[in-house]
Amino acid sequence: MRRISISAALAITMAVLAATGASAQATLASVKQKGVLTCGSNRGAPGFGAPDAQGNWSGLDVDLCRALAAAIFDDPTKVQFVPLSAQDRFTALKSGQVDVLARNSTATMARDTQVGVEFPAINYFDGQGFMVRKTFGLASAKELNGKSVCTDQGTTTELNLADYFRANGLTYQPVSFVNATEAKAAYEAGRCDAMTTDISGLYAARLTLSNPDDHVILPEVISKEPLGPAVRQGDNQWADIVRWTFNAMLDAEELGVTKANIEQMKTSANPEIKRLLGTEGKFGEAIGLTNDWAVRIIRHVGNYGESFERNVGEGSPLKIKRGQNALWTKGGLQYGLPVR
Repeated sequence: MRRISISAALAITMAVLAATGASAQATLASVKQKGVLTCGSNRGAPGFGAPDAQGNWSGLDVDLCRALAAAIFDDPTKVQFVPLSAQDRFTALKSGQVDVLARNSTATMARDTQVGVEFPAINYFDGQGFMVRKTFGLASAKELNGKSVCTDQGTTTELNLADYFRANGLTYQPVSFVNATEAKAAYEAGRCDAMTTDISGLYAARLTLSNPDDHVILPEVISKEPLGPAVRQGDNQWADIVRWTFNAMLDAEELGVTKANIEQMKTSANPEIKRLLGTEGKFGEAIGLTNDWAVRIIRHVGNYGESFERNVGEGSPLKIKRGQNALWTKGGLQYGLPVR
């Protein structure tokens, strides 16, 4: 009887695992059935993810979601953006409320191994910094000893802040808020001496202050913040789609393929361009998409450089330099994997 019970329990366990594995692989099918991609987004980070007064979303992360919709539906508008706080973003992803999370989220070991999410790509290499009022006359973050610092809860920002002050033998008064919007409002109201978050977030926050020129971002970069889209673990096909959507945008920039010349480039004799644009090989079909998946992305959204420039680069209000987000061929860290 004991052996029978053990065998029955084992059979049930295997059935549950099989069902879980099957459901985990169903994201693409679910998205197609719904006819729309649900994208977990920031509640308002200019340049990365934010709606305008008419509810139209734009930003670097928004473009990645639109690129996914373009690859799947040939329509970048088939995206529903779901604003999420730092506290509920991973829960929303794991529960299936959103199909992908594109919300200034840092890829870390704990999130990869304990939280149950996977980061298929890094679409922005960042680092944490500090913003203060120019009237303070500070030239370094090490001059913040004894100062109060506004930050948002449930993020790596809090942990990095504590690590930095402890490592440098400094003291500080943390002033924590539920989200970055509240932290920024408190900073502007004078409830703290400094504000800390990813440097990209500081640029965005400064832009929305009543007098942006009255504030300065200090030179120290106190952490590594590789930001990227996240997906649920266990769905390899979906992770591949997100990964290769981003790689297609990088490869297109490196190969000189743009929104403006995409139709012309479809006749290129360059083997790399032919594979990218689906005129040679069946790379799109291998991940459950059409072979012109990259053409759809570039036609509707553009390559990575185009997206960077209009959202956060010199052509945007933020005017952030490419820096480490330049292509590897130009001294940066962005390196598109080959379609081969």
